[in-house]
Amino acid sequence: MTDHVFKLSEIVGTSHEGSDAAIRAALKRAQSTIRNVKWYEVVSQRGFVEDDGTVQHQVVIKVGFALDD
Repeated sequence: MTDHVFKLSEIVGTSHEGSDAAIRAALKRAQSTIRNVKWYEVVSQRGFVEDDGTVQHQVVIKVGFALDD
C-alpha cells in the first residue's frame, strides 16, 4: 500500500428528503469535479424551514481526496 497525501474541501449538501440525501448530493457533486474522493466527515447539520413548513436539510461535510502522485 502506498502512502497518500490528502486535501480537504468543505462543502454543503442540501435536500428536502433528509440529511442522508443531503450527504449523497454533496458527495455526488464533489465527485463530478474532484478526482480521488476517498472519505468524508460530517462537520455540522442544520435545517431551513420554508414558509410552507417544508424543511430543507443542510449538511456541512469535509471531503478528503488523495492528491495525484
